[in-house]
Amino acid sequence: MDDKTRIAELIQPYLNDGQFYIVDCQVAGRQGGRIKVTLLLDSDTGITIDECVDISRRFGAQLDETDLFDGAPFTLEVSSPGVDHPLTFPRQYRRNIGRRLKLTLTDGTTRTGVLESVADDQIILNITPEQKSKTQKKKDAKLGIEEVTGPVPIRFDAILKANVEISFK
Repeated sequence: MDDKTRIAELIQPYLNDGQFYIVDCQVAGRQGGRIKVTLLLDSDTGITIDECVDISRRFGAQLDETDLFDGAPFTLEVSSPGVDHPLTFPRQYRRNIGRRLKLTLTDGTTRTGVLESVADDQIILNITPEQKSKTQKKKDAKLGIEEVTGPVPIRFDAILKANVEISFK
């Protein structure tokens, strides 16, 4: 069993019966140096700094006790994913209903729009028309590329990357 899988198992008691969930887990520096464990946690209502600190202290103590890294020194960092981290779980999408998303799809296309709803297997994205030059519009027309607009269902398995677009308006 690798370090990430073992950490994911060990941290479960600290996630308040599913209130918090792991967004990402990174383990770096295993080759003889100090090991850095980075855990990104989230919940349906977000996670506070105090909650991250509490989990970090309690879980760090358990990592010391279990000697997961065979006595090697380690640093544990527990934080929230941050606004620039891609959305990866349906729970994260639900929390961002009403926000503007930029999606990269598995076919290489991108879609930008407002997230309207989330189901178990798909989202509904209200796609806004892209601003294109006249030259680009003519080129798209020649290639038979039609612009997709309005509410569009997009399956989770078709989404390669999804980021919330930050607006400072």
